[in-house]
Amino acid sequence: MMNNKKADVMQQYGKVAVMMGGNSAEREISLMSGNGVLEALLTRGVDAHPFDPAERPLSALKDQGFNRIFIALHGPFGEDGTLQGALETMGIPYTGCGVMASAICMDKWRTKLLWQGAGLPIPTFEILNDHSDFAAIEQKLGLPIFVKPATEGSSIGVSKVKQAGQLKAAYQEARRYDELVLAEQFIGGGEYTCAIIGDHAYPTIKIEPATEFYDYDAKYFRDDTLYHCPSGLSAAQEQQARTLSLQAFKVLGGRGWGRVDFLLDEAGDIYLLEVNTSPGMTSHSLVPMAARAEGLQYEDLCLAVLDRVYVG
Repeated sequence: MMNNKKADVMQQYGKVAVMMGGNSAEREISLMSGNGVLEALLTRGVDAHPFDPAERPLSALKDQGFNRIFIALHGPFGEDGTLQGALETMGIPYTGCGVMASAICMDKWRTKLLWQGAGLPIPTFEILNDHSDFAAIEQKLGLPIFVKPATEGSSIGVSKVKQAGQLKAAYQEARRYDELVLAEQFIGGGEYTCAIIGDHAYPTIKIEPATEFYDYDAKYFRDDTLYHCPSGLSAAQEQQARTLSLQAFKVLGGRGWGRVDFLLDEAGDIYLLEVNTSPGMTSHSLVPMAARAEGLQYEDLCLAVLDRVYVG
């Protein structure tokens, strides 16, 4: 016989699909995130099932009677508004940001333009193409320069240009992943992140990679990346960072949950970097780390995200 508590949980959430995998370059990480979420929800009594859109059509969500979706997909076709639009068309509630915010946050260039228009602080940047004057951009931005595809995540295709004359090669590498490539001013006071669930900003985390920068391996596989939570910011800086992260998230139309990454310069000023609308939920991931700092266990974090679904 099913106990009353488990029956109540199953009735509250219904049949839940944990969307994971997909066809993006971040498939491997998505599977890691999704399986973590799936196990957590099952532990809490949720009737949760894995669903890989690379292996089954989305129409199966309706056919198999799913009542809500936990999106653990990363990258294009899962995090960029396309899936969100499809789910809204089918009338199935889902976690995370809506169509507009998902699409904007996936595009680092348009994210920066909106923040810039709202008067929020961002690093100086340039758009690169085949006809760019790479030498002039190196001189304008100064070295080092970060080069990144505009619509990829997990630091895929990102490189750090440290010597004059290397910008073009870095552009060509990033261009393999996206037609739109950014060159961004280096901000050297440290990299931080702020997790958001609902209207609450969690404690910031300072990230110290052992590698040249916080790359794909440092994010997901290396054990020598250092994470500081509390981050070491002063009380005033911490409050400013959380307030600014919430503001930055809302300016882009963010809701449900997300993660705002930012940089500090040597003077202690904050520069917004990007927003992740479907943050990683692996053993190395940052949102679970920030939640733990406030006493929220991984399983309850997953429930908190699942509580904030959107129908459209």
